[in-house]
Amino acid sequence: MSDPSGPGRLEILSAQDLTRTLQRLSTQVLESVDRSEDLLLLGIPTRGVHLAKVLARQLEVLTGHPLAQGTLDPTFHRDDLGRVGTRMVEATDLPISVEGRDVLLVDDVIFTGRTIRAALEAIQAWGRPRRVMLLVMVDRGHRELPIQPDFCGRHVPTRRSETIELRLQDLDGEEGVYLRRDP
Repeated sequence: MSDPSGPGRLEILSAQDLTRTLQRLSTQVLESVDRSEDLLLLGIPTRGVHLAKVLARQLEVLTGHPLAQGTLDPTFHRDDLGRVGTRMVEATDLPISVEGRDVLLVDDVIFTGRTIRAALEAIQAWGRPRRVMLLVMVDRGHRELPIQPDFCGRHVPTRRSETIELRLQDLDGEEGVYLRRDP
């Protein structure tokens, strides 16, 4: 893992900003559903899985009950594997059926939209949700497909050579969102 500090790293959201953003996004999600009991959060590997867990805890505080939360790995549904390469596939874990539910796909960053396109295709293999929504922490632009998040923490226009890093306490020992400019 790379050194999180350094001259090529610019803070976009501090730990406090990230907490406030998660609270805002949680409220927006709850306002958009009829029944929170019908909501299923599906994190997209890798950082979306961890973000979904944090979001599920926040939603539980607001609703007073735990929310169904799992993992959806769209790797085998990608149309650009030759270009982006592969990583170790994570098992899809659906704690309940997607059938007739409000499904919230959770990812850390939306870039070209191809990961979300693949996730939409993958979810169809598991049933027919009532509705699928998308929550991302950062929208960095450069879309190749007409896919937009329903809930977005921050819009951060980037160069293609730059990357966005979501850092979470449980995983990284620090929290925040950073723009990384490689030398």
